[in-house]
Parts: sequence; C-alpha cells; structure tokens
Amino acid sequence: MTEDTPGSQWYDNEAGPLVRPYAMTGGRTKPGPTGVRFDLIALVTLDAGAPDVGGDTSLGPEHRALIELCRIETQSVAELAADADLPVGVVRVLLGDLLELGCVTVSRPVPPAQLPDERILREVIEGLRAL
Repeated sequence: MTEDTPGSQWYDNEAGPLVRPYAMTGGRTKPGPTGVRFDLIALVTLDAGAPDVGGDTSLGPEHRALIELCRIETQSVAELAADADLPVGVVRVLLGDLLELGCVTVSRPVPPAQLPDERILREVIEGLRAL
C-alpha cells in the first residue's frame, strides 16, 4: 500500500492491519457496567442456553472469535487472550459484554483461603493408604 491509498494509515507492511485496543472495546477499559473482574485463570464456557448471536450487529469480530474459541472447549481468560491474539485487557472487556448477553458463563477460581488445609489432606491420604 502506498501512503496515498485510502486507509493506508491503518496498515503497517510488516505488522499487518493496525487496530488499537480501545477501538475494539469502544474506549472501555472495564468489563460491563457491573465492573466484573476476570482472573487470568477464570474458566469461560459457552452457555448452553446462549442466545443466537448470528444476526447481532452489536458484536464485533473479536466477540465472535471468543465465542468460537469457547464453543470448542472451556478455556481460561489467559488462553482465550493467547488464542485470539488479543491483549488480556481487551479480552476481559469483551468477555464482560458476552457475559451480560448471556453467551458465556465464568467459573472463578477458588480463593486460597477456602482450600482445605494441607494437614487435613495429608491425614486423608494416610487414612486411605491404611485401608
């Protein structure tokens, strides 16, 4: 592309098309009006009762890419960002949109304070070995 070609300012010969992250999220930096925060290891699953978004023009190609990735298998937020080749911040905002639309469900990781104590787990293992 030459500099005179319309749209050439959005294309880099080495990197390909350039779209800034704020353009993908409409300038938003936080997911949804509720301010949901997605951990990197939170698991995202396509909701079985998700509405058909085929004709939804409010969803961009990045939203659709995330839906397709979730259709294949449950993935973490970090995996989705890597597979979609998008920044994690962008993926979090887009997932917030999909969560509000009822397209995906998110399973948050268990906080370390709620995990069983290591001593109890060792006692269970020893008890099982004694059987």
